[in-house]
Amino acid sequence: MSSQLIGALVLALLSTLVAVPVGYFYAPWAGWLLFCAGLGLQMAFHFRYFARLDRWSHRPVVDDSLEGEGAWDGLFGRLYRHEKDMRWQIAERDDQIAHLFAALQALTDGVVALDLNQQIVYCNTTAEEQLGLKLASDRGQPIVNLVRQPEFVGYLNAGDFTRPLPLRSDRGGDRVLSIHVIPYAGDRRLMQIKDVTQTDRLDRMRRDFVANVSHELRTPLTVLAGFLETLQEIDLDRDDQHRYLNMMADQSKRMESIVQDLLTLSSIESAPPPNDDVVDMGSMINKLRHDGEALSAGRHTIVADADGLCDLRGSEPELVSAFGNLVANAVRYTPAGGTVRIKWKAMPQGAEFAVEDTGIGIEAKHIPRLTERFYRVDRGRSRDVGGTGLGLAIVKHSLNRHQAQLEIKSTPGVGSRFAAKFPANRVVLIESSALHK
Repeated sequence: MSSQLIGALVLALLSTLVAVPVGYFYAPWAGWLLFCAGLGLQMAFHFRYFARLDRWSHRPVVDDSLEGEGAWDGLFGRLYRHEKDMRWQIAERDDQIAHLFAALQALTDGVVALDLNQQIVYCNTTAEEQLGLKLASDRGQPIVNLVRQPEFVGYLNAGDFTRPLPLRSDRGGDRVLSIHVIPYAGDRRLMQIKDVTQTDRLDRMRRDFVANVSHELRTPLTVLAGFLETLQEIDLDRDDQHRYLNMMADQSKRMESIVQDLLTLSSIESAPPPNDDVVDMGSMINKLRHDGEALSAGRHTIVADADGLCDLRGSEPELVSAFGNLVANAVRYTPAGGTVRIKWKAMPQGAEFAVEDTGIGIEAKHIPRLTERFYRVDRGRSRDVGGTGLGLAIVKHSLNRHQAQLEIKSTPGVGSRFAAKFPANRVVLIESSALHK
């Protein structure tokens, strides 16, 4: 039996003990009146706190003024503690949910939660940007009404989610998405969306690279095999033999150049960070000019222009290889009588090495892909001038290792400008450079 019930019985018993003698010795009605008055006072006491409890139940708040006397004090105390605990638990839950949503928003992958009818329940900002959604207006909308690409609709309706769906975005550009649907809580679904554009591009470049290497090596090998077969089966005079052997030697040198450039590119990619040696740019510019003149054989005007104010920190062999490729390309793709300028100058943000020519120029659509391996604007002309298709790839990787950017500007029929821009931390003022030598 609870203490509250015992208290009520004790008060009723006291009222009875007082009312019975009064009614017996004085008057029955007086006893009953006294007994009813006692019960009424007790009911009024309880009704007062019951009314307070009723008002509180309509708007429950954590209010430490909710207190009473007797049994009501314990009841109000328990309600206060229960409400306080409930509000703490709700606040903790809301805080956890807020952290969960913040984590979902921070993900670099898109996330879309769908209900039983494939309607959007939630999506993070990454998914909004990837799929063109807007949670504020699209919540509750079927996802297939908003992303209408047939391959996506078919994938979602088929229900086979063992493999992700590669999807090329219809929002412009060449973005590629990988959509992985994860069933959960029955028929509900969670979509995870990864941007695999870079991976797709690298995979495409790898396939192109293998195909290009095979093609580039197959051509000279076919020529060599044909000439060998001819020499083995047909008696030729000495002049024809000499001509065929020279052509075979040219093809052999071409294969050797391709293999050497591939090895150079591989060694650059796998090499540790370049040294911080101080490279004498004045001497290097002179060497590049002499190499350009040797390659030109007097067919071009080669001009070198170095301001002499700064040198460069880095690996001299890598820089010579990169700059030499730029000079060689300028000579090869500039008609006889043209001019090639080699420039080195300090700039407010660092320094710049540039090669300018008055050559055939390059159409704008080709410029973004020039540094891809074996990419050629004109395959026939590239072979005629002796290029392997790897020179600019070597330049790009060498410059990246020196925190430099390659800037290409070109106008067909006018000429091209290839500029390597180096950051200030790679530049050494000539006075400071002299102290290191």
